Amino acid sequence: MNHNDFRTESTDPMCLSAAEARALLTYAPWSRYAVMGDSIAEGIGDPSPGYATTPWADRVAAVLKSTQPDLAYLNTGRMGATSAQVLDEQLQTVLDFDPDLVHITFGANDLWMPEADFDAMADNLETAFAAVHRRGAQISTLALADVFVGRRMRPMRERIAHLNDVTRTLAARYDAVLVDMWEHPLRLRPDLMSADLIHFAMTGHAVLATEVVRALHDRLARLAQQASRC
Repeated sequence: MNHNDFRTESTDPMCLSAAEARALLTYAPWSRYAVMGDSIAEGIGDPSPGYATTPWADRVAAVLKSTQPDLAYLNTGRMGATSAQVLDEQLQTVLDFDPDLVHITFGANDLWMPEADFDAMADNLETAFAAVHRRGAQISTLALADVFVGRRMRPMRERIAHLNDVTRTLAARYDAVLVDMWEHPLRLRPDLMSADLIHFAMTGHAVLATEVVRALHDRLARLAQQASRC
């Protein structure tokens, strides 16, 4: 029996309600939110019964807009984009947007190639992180969930673990908000993945959006705590 017979977005214990999410980001200072990268950034995913068909980044933007009505939102994510293509086709557009909050997630498409260049992928990721950091924007990023099971997907698991390690290192180096989904219990849900077994279905997007909102809130709380000590 499908678990969605019992669970919808409004009853999902892993999801925040709109009011709860808004409360967490009530004092968020960001007014120009950009998302760049590959299909994860774009928000590819199958519909899930009982869940809004709204990608995770659009959900986060909606929460921010509920507290900042004049929020400007840009998403340049593109399905299939390699790390080099993100730099060539998206980075300058994002910088020209003059964002104060930027989510960066890419690199996985490089790793589908038989002769993947791990060093080039890592260098391209750092180029994006460094460019956004120099502009003074807060960066957020994502370590991918461990969903690589089955004969077709298992060979990617080690490569994605490497990408996650690179992402974690860059997050620490550039003071990014890191949403680490590698061991998140969401990964165990039987209805998590789209038919392609690569992208989250909307049940996953809903939970990912919640985790991003929580991570942004935690960053704001930490900054407020630091300020109170000064």
